[in-house]
Amino acid sequence: MGRNRQSLYPDTQRRAASLGARLRAARRRRRMSEAELAARALVSRPTLRRLEAGDLAASVATLMRVLEVLNLAADLDRLVEHDDLGQQIADARLPAPRRPRTRGLADEL
Repeated sequence: MGRNRQSLYPDTQRRAASLGARLRAARRRRRMSEAELAARALVSRPTLRRLEAGDLAASVATLMRVLEVLNLAADLDRLVEHDDLGQQIADARLPAPRRPRTRGLADEL
């Protein structure tokens, strides 16, 4: 029984293909074969090929191991480093500032 494949938005498919191409280029710049990277990342060659082809069915753990072997894992820290939209949403949900309560004449007595 195979995995249930869900289709991706076209923009997401392009990004996935681009990520795979960048992973392949990083591997080649390091003069590593598919077999070597797969063995060091503890994945099969077909899994590595799918990842390099932009197939996002690979687990995040697999991607992390590949990035670690390529010495690129630190780049993950920058993925959501600046979440401007999220900050705007959070700021919009903040309650309105309260006005200081003024004491009336009756409170003085």
